[in-house]
Amino acid sequence: MTLMLSVLQFGAALLFALVAGSVFGIWRGYDPSGFTAAAFVEMHQGSVRGLNVLLPGLALVSIVLTIALGWFARGKGAVLWLYVGAVALMIAAGLVTRFVNQPINGEVMSWTAESVPANWMELRSTWWNWHVLRTGLSVGAFALLLAAIILDRKLPS
Repeated sequence: MTLMLSVLQFGAALLFALVAGSVFGIWRGYDPSGFTAAAFVEMHQGSVRGLNVLLPGLALVSIVLTIALGWFARGKGAVLWLYVGAVALMIAAGLVTRFVNQPINGEVMSWTAESVPANWMELRSTWWNWHVLRTGLSVGAFALLLAAIILDRKLPS
């Protein structure tokens, strides 16, 4: 096990733990279904301001690091496929974020408590359902990444 490989594993795991932990925390602590329109707008806009660039950036770097780990795992069978699976789930979560959640985020950012559209609850539900999916994808990706790292460390170099 080289120092460089250990650094890549540590970096990928740390960064993606931050992403998966954040989306999991949102899932467990931020179910907006009971919020009033004004509370939803305020909470959602605050979350978007704090996370809309940060989490995709962390995810992108962790994807790049995990691809590098897969490159180093060529010929290691299950380790390689665990890294590939982790990357696939990370990318799937990123696509959900980019093409579903972020467009809704953009819409919500244009609202005020007084200008919430009539279909706000439908948009909120759509955002939430896709968030639940990306949470599952992110946690699954993190689990595969950890499994790959653990198995990789047990195999002789």
